[in-house]
Amino acid sequence: MKNVGIPILVLIIILILSLMLVAFQVRQTEVAFVTRLGKHVRTMEKPGLYFKWPVPIEKVHKYDARLHVFEADLGETTTKGAVPIIVRTYAVWKVAKPVSFYRSVGTVGQAEAKLYSQIQDTQNRVVSQYTFSEFVNSDKSKIAIEQIQEDMLADLKSSMEEEYGIEVKALGIKRLQVNDKVSANVFNRMKTARNRKTEATITSGQAEATRIVTDAASVR
Repeated sequence: MKNVGIPILVLIIILILSLMLVAFQVRQTEVAFVTRLGKHVRTMEKPGLYFKWPVPIEKVHKYDARLHVFEADLGETTTKGAVPIIVRTYAVWKVAKPVSFYRSVGTVGQAEAKLYSQIQDTQNRVVSQYTFSEFVNSDKSKIAIEQIQEDMLADLKSSMEEEYGIEVKALGIKRLQVNDKVSANVFNRMKTARNRKTEATITSGQAEATRIVTDAASVR
């Protein structure tokens, strides 16, 4: 029995090793594709067990299909009217087209480097279409941050998916600030506007008081 058991064990090991050469698993969190002699032959977007020819005939490429969050560094850009502002933007993205992703960037690190560059270009294009008062304003109804974010997302989505196989799911402005000179000018304008409003209210009140006094005198 011992003599029979050893050959069976060896056979089982050989079968397992052979299976490992031709079979692979795609997990729920992955997307994968197979290349044959360097050329793409098929993509697997659903989890499960798949088979292929052994390396080097066919090779499996896998990527994490879950969402990634990328936060860009603070970057200065200019609004419509040449007022400089400093913006920090974040993006939520995923590998949407694994073959395009593999050919254009290859790794998550390189993808985020491309994403950073594209975010800077998007910020410059979109922010320059809006005035400073649409970013910072004492009147909340005049602030257009939500629309600005939507415009940035639309601009970024098209370029990233077409060129790099990356789908940008969401984009937002995490931080917005201005330099000291701009801050001083903003507060001065706000102070001036409030003073004008106060003076107008006082003037209106005085006029109303005069009218009441005049009406009362005429009644007598």
